[in-house]
Amino acid sequence: MLPAPRVTLPATAHEPAVALPAIGQGTWYMGEGRTPRREEVHALQHGLAMGLTLIDTAEMYADGGAEQVVGEALAGRRDEAFLVSKVYPWNAGRESAIAACEASLRRLRTDHLDLYLLHWPGDIPLAETLEAFARLREAGKIRRFGVSNFDVDELAALHGLPGGDACAVNQVLYHLGSRGIEHSLLPWQRERGMPTMAYCPLAQAGGLREDLLGHPEVMGIAARHGITPAQVLLAWAIRPVEGRRDVIAIPKAARTEHVEQNAAALQVRLDDDALARLDAAFPAPARKVALDIV
Repeated sequence: MLPAPRVTLPATAHEPAVALPAIGQGTWYMGEGRTPRREEVHALQHGLAMGLTLIDTAEMYADGGAEQVVGEALAGRRDEAFLVSKVYPWNAGRESAIAACEASLRRLRTDHLDLYLLHWPGDIPLAETLEAFARLREAGKIRRFGVSNFDVDELAALHGLPGGDACAVNQVLYHLGSRGIEHSLLPWQRERGMPTMAYCPLAQAGGLREDLLGHPEVMGIAARHGITPAQVLLAWAIRPVEGRRDVIAIPKAARTEHVEQNAAALQVRLDDDALARLDAAFPAPARKVALDIV
């Protein structure tokens, strides 16, 4: 078995570098009753056992319900997970971010987050949010902070503020059928050593792009490798670029069979021919495009 690929979050002034699995577990739509709660909890626990130790959630998901599912899954095993949650932009003020984080911690049944993200840019000044994040870190309630759904200009504005360059990650939509970040955003982040977290790496089971999972090239590569089309998409999302891996995919899986398929994708290595075929079928844009958000 090949060693599972990992992505390293660089050391900060307060935290050592940490190596994370290149595939984690997303929780969007958990806690909404679409799948029995016990199955969602078991799926997350099964993922932990299979090495998918990064779990991503948010106060937005099911109005805190997803955080409650995660809290139940992590009962008695919090130390096994790298836990990520996100704050609404309107809750990201000097005081409101403190309250929002503390509410998330209660739902998650933990005393700290490993990573706390601003869910998307909002009207509250970033300097205020950074101040709140710094206070949360000093209080031991978060270890690192990051952002989500930030494009280049927004990241540059963040980096221009005192403490903004400590941003650990940017979480954005990224899948084979949505490659807009490759033109400007990914190069900007790579120049600064900032990893990317890719949400919807399976395009929500193909729902965001109907021709994706059933595309002849995707299906042909899956058949040649003896894997599923979804595993092709995951292996593509975390592929090394210029010898370096810096993308963490966070697919949601509420059933154990999907968790196992996601974990197995860590063992998939797409060869140059497969990557070239996928590039030809789903080319990256030749110019800057608007950030894709769902």
